[in-house]
Amino acid sequence: MSSTVPRVIQPDLAAQKDPRLLRRRHALVVVLTFLTGSADALGFLSLGGAFASVMTGNMVLLGLSAGRGDAELALTSGCAIVSFIVGVLAGARVVGSAQPDDLVWPRRVTWALVLELVVFLVFLVVWEVTLHIPDAGVHLALLMLSAVALGIQSSAIQRFGVPGLSSTYLTGTLTSLIAGVAARSPWGSLRPKAQVLLALMVGAGVGALVALHLPVVAPALLIVPLLLVIAVSSRMRA
Repeated sequence: MSSTVPRVIQPDLAAQKDPRLLRRRHALVVVLTFLTGSADALGFLSLGGAFASVMTGNMVLLGLSAGRGDAELALTSGCAIVSFIVGVLAGARVVGSAQPDDLVWPRRVTWALVLELVVFLVFLVVWEVTLHIPDAGVHLALLMLSAVALGIQSSAIQRFGVPGLSSTYLTGTLTSLIAGVAARSPWGSLRPKAQVLLALMVGAGVGALVALHLPVVAPALLIVPLLLVIAVSSRMRA
């Protein structure tokens, strides 16, 4: 007579995660989104008129440059796109893919953010050394560094394996928010999306003000939020 082993059904792993840690993770993503808005403002206003994270926008700029015969815009937007791709590839190698038994904040996400920090520290040095040098080549190099950093960040957030969660490409977030409003979804499910979008706009606004009026401290808008996220996330263990 043979015995059968009862099949064990695993509960939803997401449901086992501490809600407090999930809220903390979301708060850290909001901080990273503020960083993204600041970086895009700096890129657009100070580094050649392209974006550090909005690759759809850069693709449009690349197409416009072809139609207008604008070689400088083509170079700027094209280099931003390529640099972002390099960052995504580097970040993906560091974080790996999402796993069913992942913690709320996998350790590899923090590793990727440390790599992003290194890139932004290089950005800081180049920015401060060349602050009063109006050189298009230097501006392009700074834009490329920023795009690499945000590409890394994009891959890092993907490790969470949460559909629609991002700190860099947010058109889908806006679409989901408006669709939820139309469907009269509970505010609790819409609030996180609204917070991320607000953080992007606030970051862009602050970045614009600093770029125009106090450029010497502009890199702090990229480095300080990242240091905060790394410090807090390194203590998340569940």
